[in-house]
Amino acid sequence: MTDWIYILNPNKDTLDGEPSDKETMYRLAEEEPELELWLSRRNRMKRGDRLWFFFTDPESAVAAVAEVNGEPRENLEDPGVPYLVGAALLPEATKALYRDPVGRDELGLGQVRSVQKVKPEALPVLLARAGL
Repeated sequence: MTDWIYILNPNKDTLDGEPSDKETMYRLAEEEPELELWLSRRNRMKRGDRLWFFFTDPESAVAAVAEVNGEPRENLEDPGVPYLVGAALLPEATKALYRDPVGRDELGLGQVRSVQKVKPEALPVLLARAGL
């Protein structure tokens, strides 16, 4: 299993037309946890990997988590979204992170890219805050 940081900018990114903020993710974790997310490149994600959602605004922090439920695949319908990956939000872990997010400093994030692997030293903090 690989753990990934998935960067969301609520001022630019949307989830089916809704802002991609931690409030939307919290609600989706309860009501509609299945997601289809875009990727700029295929990555090496596999079923069972975790996606930790890092929100860039208003505070830079991880406040939601999902499990990948399929391999990334090419998106032939939209050239602006080259790859898609299915994932399901983990409701209880997302609630825990919503209440007590993991900040940028705790993650040791330097340059922020759209998707990157979680640093090994940050994983225990993420797992503890999420109750996993």
